[in-house]
Order: sequence, then structure tokens, then C-alpha cells
Amino acid sequence: MSTTTTIISELERLANAMAADSEESAEITLPSVAARIAKSVGVRADEVAILAVSNKFRRLNFLAPEALIKVGNIPLTSTSALAARTVREKRAEIDNQFAEARHARVFEGVKIGGESAEAIQKIISVPIQADGEVLGVIQISRKGPSVGMSGPDFTSEDIVNVQALCVPLAHILQLALQE
Repeated sequence: MSTTTTIISELERLANAMAADSEESAEITLPSVAARIAKSVGVRADEVAILAVSNKFRRLNFLAPEALIKVGNIPLTSTSALAARTVREKRAEIDNQFAEARHARVFEGVKIGGESAEAIQKIISVPIQADGEVLGVIQISRKGPSVGMSGPDFTSEDIVNVQALCVPLAHILQLALQE
């Protein structure tokens, strides 16, 4: 069984537990879901971000990593935020030279887990959709002092795998936002 299939099954199990409002559902948080995804794709927990669309306020709110939840939000009108563009265009994107791209760097400066902040060097940004509506965005990044020291480039296969995660992740997001 592939790693992607395993994490998809795990996310589906979590969504079902949340839907059934089982005892396990009380322990399910979006930061814990992000940590499971990070482990399955071979990145650190702080390299997975899950953001939710707030149509009322026209912005994206961080749901994971936990350290970014209270730091701020991203206006959907932002021309420099990849996550906002992902929502507007409803399409996935890879940028293996992200540190060179014009983007909002404010969230990269936040220390997570007491460690010094590192620049995002490479990133995948994928919309989380249900019934044609974008509910949020998942971003998986590789951080480091340089592109070469941040790990391998993301590939089109990585995009396909992350898009597959978005099916059960959309269900989890819908359930989490109902609470």
C-alpha cells in the first residue's frame, strides 16, 4: 500500500469519526491532521499549512500550524499571496524556487516550536474543494537556509498525491468548521 493511500485511508477514518461524533473525534484537531500529513509526505509538521476560506471576511485563516492561527490572516485579494491565488484560480501549483518569488513573507518569520524561523524554499499549494467550492488551501513546503539544503524538488506526482488528500481533507474541514 502506498504512503498516499495510507494517509487517505487515515484521513477518511478521521472524517468518519468526526461525523459520528465518536469519543475519538474530540482528539482530532486540524494541527494534528496536518502533523499526520507531514509525517506521511516526509516534511516537518511546521511545513504543512491548512487554511480555511472565510467568505464573510474575504480572507484565509490559518488552521495549522497552530503557531500561525493567531498571527493573522491572508486577504483573498492579495496579489502576493500564493494561497489567495490558489483560491481565486482554483488550481494547484508548485514553486521550487519560492524563496525567489515575490510573496508575503510575514508568516515565515514566525518561530514555531521555539526553533528559529526558516525561509520557505519550495512549496505546493492546492485548493481544498467540495461541490466546486473552495473551502480552503493546503500548502506543503520545504524550508531551509537555501534551495539546495531544503530537500528534493516537488514534482507533478506530488501534486496528484496532495490533490488526492484533499478529498477526505475537505470533509474534515467541513466538519471542523461546523463546530
